[in-house]
Amino acid sequence: MSAQPTSPVSRALPGFPGGTSVSHLCVYDWEAADGFHGGSPHLHTLSTEAYVVTAGEGEVHTVSSDGPARDELKPGSLLWFTPGTVHRLVNHSGLELAVVMSNAGLPEAGDAVLTFPEEILADPDKYAAAVALPEDEDAKAEAARARRDLALQGYQQLFSAIESDGVQEALGRLHRHAVNLVQLKTERWKEIFEANVASETRRVQQQLAALSGGDGHHLGEASVIRGEPKPGPRLYGMCGRLQTWKA
Repeated sequence: MSAQPTSPVSRALPGFPGGTSVSHLCVYDWEAADGFHGGSPHLHTLSTEAYVVTAGEGEVHTVSSDGPARDELKPGSLLWFTPGTVHRLVNHSGLELAVVMSNAGLPEAGDAVLTFPEEILADPDKYAAAVALPEDEDAKAEAARARRDLALQGYQQLFSAIESDGVQEALGRLHRHAVNLVQLKTERWKEIFEANVASETRRVQQQLAALSGGDGHHLGEASVIRGEPKPGPRLYGMCGRLQTWKA
């Protein structure tokens, strides 16, 4: 007689496989000055990001080394982009995504850089003030929307620069600002990477070596793990309201 399935035991959530992170995103439906509804354009300096659309419809607008592009998003869509790609989520109707990020912990530690106007990107103190959200939960929505609108001002500057100087020059200037903004954070990032990604890679390497020698002792540690949503309101992310899980 087969055993009846039971709920897995709730326990501390280890790192997701491969040193990734996973969140659920309800994309902002706030209208912007250009008539689109959605989030803040930004880029990541080290992490690759993937979208798996679970509900609604929309688009993601990107600027990469290939130039500007727009990709339709609908349930079942899968799209990802590598570091340096400027991306902006646009919500046509109830857009929700599962977001998978490489390098767990680094996006939260400042790996993302918003496309603020160049005078802000060039000044780390001004950038830090512009990107921060208040502690007061009631004030966060207004501040997140103002942050989005400021990023869109710089986004329009980027497109003007693309028209006048070309993609490589305009994007390269933005990338140089991004590097300057994150450079002092990288020593801390190395510690996060070591704990979340490198250690996971070494664990798999050790298991592979063991299997090569006929040793499968790690299979005896098989387990099922349930992640519990973090309590409290969803976070105000750059593109929408984020649901994360307890670590």
